[in-house]
Amino acid sequence: MPVYSMTGYASGQTGPAGSHSEAEARPHATVRLGVEIRSVNSRFLDLTFKLPEELRQHEPALRELLTGQLKRGKVEVRAAIENTFNAGIGEPSAKLLQRLNGLQDNIKAWLPSARDLSVADVLRLAAGDTAAKGDWGPDLSDVTEKTLKALLSAREREGARLARMLQDHLTQLRALATQALPLVPQLVEQQRTRFLERWQEAMGLSGGTLPEAAQDRALTEATAFAIRIDVAEELTRLNSHLDEIERLVKKGGEIGKRLDFLIQELHREANTLGSKSATLELTRIGVDMKVLIEQMREQVQNIE
Repeated sequence: MPVYSMTGYASGQTGPAGSHSEAEARPHATVRLGVEIRSVNSRFLDLTFKLPEELRQHEPALRELLTGQLKRGKVEVRAAIENTFNAGIGEPSAKLLQRLNGLQDNIKAWLPSARDLSVADVLRLAAGDTAAKGDWGPDLSDVTEKTLKALLSAREREGARLARMLQDHLTQLRALATQALPLVPQLVEQQRTRFLERWQEAMGLSGGTLPEAAQDRALTEATAFAIRIDVAEELTRLNSHLDEIERLVKKGGEIGKRLDFLIQELHREANTLGSKSATLELTRIGVDMKVLIEQMREQVQNIE
């Protein structure tokens, strides 16, 4: 199953005479329906519709269509009915012209300074009146479905790009963990030797020999130091989280929320690794890990 991003955009529209092939299917040959769908990341599915008055009655059907295909994201749907005079000019009926003339007279009676209707105004109002009377339900459903399909394709392409970036970051994090693992035993042995040398120096200054109790104390201090800086457990959990993230990315589907949780766990392990760091090399590795994990967090927030 693919990985889907929550970010995408798509648009679609009918032809000048709508999506029906026969001219008699819709008399308003100069009107076109357009639909735009854009989405960004969100914790849940948040649908917003911006529809003209003629299409508002179809919002429940559109909502049902989108909720059946989308699971997360802030999604905005815009629809508009546009006049396309270049596709042909429809002739207004005598009844409509009579009504417009009566309305103009009533308006000028109250607003004498109002300008008269022009021919362009009459044609535009005539096209709008025809559009308002038409049944846009079939066309709206058809165009929205095609636009939604294009949006899903765009979100899938973006999701594939995000999945590749995550896989690359996983590889880099594994490499850093591999670099960190052998550093701890080396550091513990160095610290043990340093403790013993200090005890020997102290006993040498006092003119005595290093007693067995002193050696035991040095070893105890070295052991406590080893426990304090041991990051093997953190590295084991970190690798386990990386394995789970890789499994989810390969699986695809609705994985965004689980990935977000795993990224938080990666942050926790990287922070612990940094707090236990006793060498510049481990500190550098911890910082590099946190940079990569932060980049992954930004990418994961866009995955559905």
